[in-house]
Amino acid sequence: MATPVPDLAPLTPGARRVLDAASLLFYERGIHAVGVDTIAEVAGVTKKTLYDRFGSKEALVVSYLQHRDARWRDHVAAHLARVPEPGLDRVLAIFDAAITWSDENSPKGCSAINARAEIGEGNDDHPVFPEVSRQKAWLLDLFDELCAEAGIRDHRAMAEAMMLLYEGAIVTVGMATFAEPFVVARGWAESLLARA
Repeated sequence: MATPVPDLAPLTPGARRVLDAASLLFYERGIHAVGVDTIAEVAGVTKKTLYDRFGSKEALVVSYLQHRDARWRDHVAAHLARVPEPGLDRVLAIFDAAITWSDENSPKGCSAINARAEIGEGNDDHPVFPEVSRQKAWLLDLFDELCAEAGIRDHRAMAEAMMLLYEGAIVTVGMATFAEPFVVARGWAESLLARA
């Protein structure tokens, strides 16, 4: 069973504007480069509204990651719904979802990886870390579940291989090392799965 995900509380209109502005700014410019003054200005709210709705910049960063992850999980669920029967195609549906997601939503790579890298070492108690870990554990557990449903004997090892291909591709998207890394990753995933 996949790692549980947090329930997201409904947002007031002001909170939605703050989160939308912060999400765009954090992803485009980076977390440290964007201050609460800029977020409030772009959102058209006061700093008081920002703090009333989120409490702190750190909590806003976590909310940004959680809401972005929720959109990604919905996107994955839609792809999995197109392949309802257990099997290798269902595992590959994660890569298909990533292919259709990455250009529009992740041209700079994974927001969770980027946030983790930006917070850096020496901040082990930062609230971003458990959120990033949860997101990655969720995806690994999903790969494991799909590989088990497909009848792969050592499904956890295969899930880890799928995760490595996925993570390598999302980092390659962000680095723009070569074109269509998720297409390449999907091809290698298909080869590995066919041999299982």
